[in-house]
Amino acid sequence: MYLPDFDYHSPESIDEALSLLANLGSGAKVLAGGTDLLHKMKQGDLAPKALVSLKGLDKLKGINYVEGRGVVIGALSTQNDILYSEVLAKKYPSVSHAAKKMASNQIRHLGTVGGNIVNAVPSADLPPILIALGASITLVSTSGKREMALEEFFVEPASSVINEGEILTEIVIPDGDLTGSSYHKFGLRRSGALAVVGVAASARVAGGVIEEARIVCASSAPKVIRTPKAEAFLAGKSPAPEVLEELQAIVESEVRPRDSIRGSAEYRRNLAGVLAKRALVDAVESGHGLPAED
Repeated sequence: MYLPDFDYHSPESIDEALSLLANLGSGAKVLAGGTDLLHKMKQGDLAPKALVSLKGLDKLKGINYVEGRGVVIGALSTQNDILYSEVLAKKYPSVSHAAKKMASNQIRHLGTVGGNIVNAVPSADLPPILIALGASITLVSTSGKREMALEEFFVEPASSVINEGEILTEIVIPDGDLTGSSYHKFGLRRSGALAVVGVAASARVAGGVIEEARIVCASSAPKVIRTPKAEAFLAGKSPAPEVLEELQAIVESEVRPRDSIRGSAEYRRNLAGVLAKRALVDAVESGHGLPAED
């Protein structure tokens, strides 16, 4: 299959990229890693008149800790950058663990964290753990800059609040008092498969008691979702067996999976509850360390 004809633009600055997008309008698409966009173009699902490549914009690359802000991830950082980041290995290895579960090494070498977010796929692996850690994102356009919590970005499959002409520039995991986080995923094969269900958990624990928790589910609704009833239930409790069983039931009541070729809605609902228990236990017991393979 061949790519359709298009004009190619390679801006040398973010301002130039934004100006191009503003002038080209709806006929232009942003090219980051290209692992999803170019595939859709080859399949005939997309036929943009122009591509605006961000590949030369080094300001959108890199993973650094910034005092007073937290871990700042440039949107052009690749999934392998996430996997092998020394900063994340030290502070949030659960994020690197989520990247390890994504696709093949070749795809991770090209695919970007920004693209993984902007595609707004409900089965994506990075958004759940980033949301569990309270991440925010920055969007820029010729009209200015806006910041928002990552969990507010998604609307439905392949749909988000990003506006025409906007570019996602960075993701920030803020400093906080969380004591642990974890991501569990079940796929139909051990490597490179889309998530049948993925669940991330984060927690703040003191004296064996959960003071605060977040449970975030992927491939369990039309978008990545938090489970507020489950989170409220966990506050003030220890992860005793009876608590975990109740947690599973509450998560199953909150998710909204659909039947698909990867599993029935009933199966995926049950799986979300089971993975929520595992992810919470890892978040509580292992700090930000890597959980065992599912």
